[in-house]
Amino acid sequence: MAAMTLADVSKTMAKIDFAMLSTRSANGEISSRPMSNNGDVEYDGDSYFFTSEETHTVADIQRDPVVGLTFTGAKHLLGKPGVFLAIEGRAELIREKPAIKAHWSKEIDRWFEEGFNTPGVVLIKVTAKRLHYWDGEEDGEVAL
Repeated sequence: MAAMTLADVSKTMAKIDFAMLSTRSANGEISSRPMSNNGDVEYDGDSYFFTSEETHTVADIQRDPVVGLTFTGAKHLLGKPGVFLAIEGRAELIREKPAIKAHWSKEIDRWFEEGFNTPGVVLIKVTAKRLHYWDGEEDGEVAL
């Protein structure tokens, strides 16, 4: 298999809804939680997730913006493992409504009572600094 490109990663991520977002908690330990990419995966090195202002996730990122994302794809035919993506990046907390609206999808409404106008909604933008993949046979890094 040839090395994956950023376009290959984008195509792969379009099929994966959830990632684990890892942050450093107040006591210095690693804390991970599942986050939906909400179908926002025209991947160019940036990932977007929504959360509420009062979450530990927001507090963790305010303390230390260095985060990790892991994505796992479904198994392939004949039992071959799905692809695994590990992304090291820097998180940014965005509170401006135009940016939030630009990344909003109707499916997110179930988590936020007033849609993108819900008080305290925060957009997390993770800009990848390093991306490693493994597809069960090949592994490598994607240039960013």
